[in-house]
Amino acid sequence: MQEVYDFLKKHGTFYLATEDGDRPRIRPFSNIDIFEGRLYIQTGKVKEVSKQLFANPKVELCLCVGDEWLRVEATAVNDDSQVAKQHMIDANPLLKDWFKADDDNTHVLYLSEATATFSSLFGEPKVLRF
Repeated sequence: MQEVYDFLKKHGTFYLATEDGDRPRIRPFSNIDIFEGRLYIQTGKVKEVSKQLFANPKVELCLCVGDEWLRVEATAVNDDSQVAKQHMIDANPLLKDWFKADDDNTHVLYLSEATATFSSLFGEPKVLRF
């Protein structure tokens, strides 16, 4: 999991895919955190992506850099604890302008049953599970 976090954090923006009814939805994300041995993402509960995650928690993250890419399939699990929310905000300082751990909007989720695949144009894929 640390290798996945380091790759995502190093390169900044990754893309998150969700489902909206019978349509896929993909959007850029950048907020990521490791807390209590879990990989977390964050959004606002007022956003459509949050509603999609509550309806269907199956997600995929993707990031491509040069001839390397990472795909992570997982189930996003809601964590409503203030301590998880505060940890995410502290780890991603830009969030402090828009979110508070005790507001009703901050939505943090950890990735469960995750399969991460590092691939490149050269060599065999590397698969990690966490």
